[in-house]
Amino acid sequence: MTRWGGPRRAGCKTDHFALVLIVPFPLQGSREAFFVANLEDVMKKHMRLLKALPRVKPVYPLKCNSSQGVVQMLAGLGAGFSCTNKTEMALVKSTGVPPERIICASPCKQVSLIRYAASQGVQLMTFDNEVELGKVARRYPSARMILQLATDDSRCTNHLSVKFGATLKTCRHLLEIAKQMDIEVVGISFHIGSSCPDPQVFTQSIADARLVVEMGAELGYKIHLLVIGGGLPSAEESRRHFEETAAVINSALDLYFPEGCGVEILAELGRYYVHSAFTLVVNIIAKKEVPLDQLGSDGRFRVPNFVYHINDGVYGSLGSVIFSNTCPRPPPDHPLHNSSFWGPTGDGLDRIADGLELPELQVGDWLIFENMGAHTVLAPSSFQGSPPTPVHYAMSRRSHIPVLAMASETIIKHTLS
Repeated sequence: MTRWGGPRRAGCKTDHFALVLIVPFPLQGSREAFFVANLEDVMKKHMRLLKALPRVKPVYPLKCNSSQGVVQMLAGLGAGFSCTNKTEMALVKSTGVPPERIICASPCKQVSLIRYAASQGVQLMTFDNEVELGKVARRYPSARMILQLATDDSRCTNHLSVKFGATLKTCRHLLEIAKQMDIEVVGISFHIGSSCPDPQVFTQSIADARLVVEMGAELGYKIHLLVIGGGLPSAEESRRHFEETAAVINSALDLYFPEGCGVEILAELGRYYVHSAFTLVVNIIAKKEVPLDQLGSDGRFRVPNFVYHINDGVYGSLGSVIFSNTCPRPPPDHPLHNSSFWGPTGDGLDRIADGLELPELQVGDWLIFENMGAHTVLAPSSFQGSPPTPVHYAMSRRSHIPVLAMASETIIKHTLS
């Protein structure tokens, strides 16, 4: 038994992340974009999670943010990891995480990934369809499968169940097929989309998971893992909602998976950990003033526009504008002009935000994008030869020792057996 130790779009609100002008300084040193990662924030999120959900053991998905510092910290705190490709799996393995704490979580795996997981001893894998079962049965028959359920995420920001997850109607059939293929099914998982406003979605999903566990028992399966995914708010101002959601999850677990039932509870959380911990700093590298007589998209004359290019874009750290539909917020108390921001590539899709009312900025000015931890620091890749944006880690000296003491206590309490 495994043990676990922007672009501006219609309807987009302008308070999702902040854009702040740093006072310009002389042109000296590097002016490349960079991240500042507050590891203290990540640690505090971890402690809060264990306090609010004492039966839950966290699993961190690297697809959200594969920053090495975050991976190393969470590995030291005893978290598990979910990986969707070989690069992510190799990073986790390089930190010394045992394969028992890794889930190959892609529901549409390449054959090469299945073989790589087998070579690394990573047995846990997710599936939600018969074709995926067949691929695993042929290449890795000793894998231990986790059946991913679809959820009602109609009220969530991201609707993942459109693509992933098996409905209750198909679960029995999939379990029967797995039995015929002699594949072991050891767990059930589901994933609630980001920023879910209704905590009761967890209650229904946990109840559905109970039904599937009973289906499996009728076929001779002893399912002993439940993986709860996503849905927990990450921002500090959403703390009340976090506590309400945690209370709902605890009540549902006590009802459907009470202590002593033999099912271990995991929670796959990415955005929760890193969203507020990362700040992106970029530099304006080009500026263009649009003539006064240029016709606006609404068919009327507009005030002068400013078009700015910055040294990072949607092919790099600002790819989150595609995932999250976020918008910058202008600083207060300045004369404002209609402005737009573009990345450095010259690609027509490298548009970060437009229609923004901002003060006039200058080439060389620095900008800060806060709350940039989710879907920004990914596995190494490049566009036009650009290297990944560097990450600088920070933790206050005052909090370093007490937070590490809390972490040590947590590791002792949650050591994997």
